[in-house]
Amino acid sequence: MKQLDVKLYEFLLANFNNITDSWLAMREVENGSIYSLDVNNKLEETLREQNKLTNLTITSSLLDDPEIFEKNKKKWAAVVALSRVNSNTPIEDVLSALSKVRLAYWKFVEEFYHLHEDSVTIEVYVRWSKTINSAFDQVYVDFAATYNRFISRKFDTQQTLINELSSPVIKLTDKIGVVPLVGDMDELRARIMLESIPAKCLEADIIHLYIDLSGVTVIDTLVAQQIYQVTQVLELLGTEAILTGIRPEIAHASTELGLDFTNIQTFSSLQQAFSKEFSIITH
Repeated sequence: MKQLDVKLYEFLLANFNNITDSWLAMREVENGSIYSLDVNNKLEETLREQNKLTNLTITSSLLDDPEIFEKNKKKWAAVVALSRVNSNTPIEDVLSALSKVRLAYWKFVEEFYHLHEDSVTIEVYVRWSKTINSAFDQVYVDFAATYNRFISRKFDTQQTLINELSSPVIKLTDKIGVVPLVGDMDELRARIMLESIPAKCLEADIIHLYIDLSGVTVIDTLVAQQIYQVTQVLELLGTEAILTGIRPEIAHASTELGLDFTNIQTFSSLQQAFSKEFSIITH
């Protein structure tokens, strides 16, 4: 490192707390925002610690070793992105806060410049400007990519949970269960149903399963085929599938596909199935 670069680096390191204070002083009261002026002490301390990591990351761009900056940048992006996803902070709010971080940071670079005007040439200052602004730009990009990755992972987890809950296996007795399907049945939900229902029946030791379709509002030929596959998988596992609430469009779709439901008990309603079959199964 050049001697002036070393001096700037050490100056910035010594002023991390002051840079953070300057940034926090820019806050305003924003209802529900992690960046609001009136957040509790615990959240403010979190912001302080994360901003120190921001300052360290940007300052490390002044070093001769670019790997140090890359390592700090990835660590910073992971820590801050996960924190903002967990606090449901919109990405635009984070980018706005980072713009203020840049302003606070540059105040101290300018302060150093004025302290050493006699020795800092315009060429040196321009080089610092390119290095530091490039570091901020890279931080923005890494944050956005990491934030979106965490958001996608969170959405996928939530969607999987929703889909699993949308096809619950409810035990009626030790060996009898029912799956009440409600709402639109699309390809994704049908595929998850094919994966989850047999596993749940095997785990619960269910040998008679009522699959009630009366609450399904939309179904197509592909989904009808998936339902048929569920019954076949259950049969292989030793569980008898009984279909109830079959609507005309489901029957029509099954006929078009050549699906053979003749070996599967079907009823127009769950009530009809219970009134006719429940006593036979349990006695």
